[in-house]
Amino acid sequence: MKQKQQRGNDRDRANQDPDREELDERVVDISRVAKVIKGGRRFAFRTVVVVGDNKGRVGVGVGKSRAVPDAIRKGTERARKNMKPVHLSGTTIPHEMVAEHGGAEVFLKPASPGTGVIAAGGVRAVLEAAGVRDILTKSLGSPNVLNVIQATLKGLRDMKDYQQQALDRGKSADDLRPFWMRKSNG
Repeated sequence: MKQKQQRGNDRDRANQDPDREELDERVVDISRVAKVIKGGRRFAFRTVVVVGDNKGRVGVGVGKSRAVPDAIRKGTERARKNMKPVHLSGTTIPHEMVAEHGGAEVFLKPASPGTGVIAAGGVRAVLEAAGVRDILTKSLGSPNVLNVIQATLKGLRDMKDYQQQALDRGKSADDLRPFWMRKSNG
């Protein structure tokens, strides 16, 4: 009995640990889904959760359950497990990108400092959770929230660091720097 009680106390301490990483969690979509069974329909909820550290790591999770809080919890856990780093260039992205997932297509374009996040819905949630502060976006194709989020995430993960690209191409890093960095330094 004492051993079980001890484990419970350890869990409580872990949840209140001040060193635990502070993450930006956003519930982007909650939708009711139905499963048709012999007796009729069985309803559940699907949630889409975006989690990021605002420093270049972001993940997306989908949770399904009969109750909304359980679905949100499951989505958050999956998003935390799926967090991966993305390349950023200061407060924006290193280069333009068009990313697709399913029928959704998202266009991401770097912007000069001070522009802000010009995006809406799921695209905004993913970009802000990743730590992007200046960007221009356009959602093309399907408006399905989950596909738009997945396309945005795919675009961010496919970004390449301009310094690494310069090394791979055998060019100077100054030639591949974003335009607002070129103007200020030369």
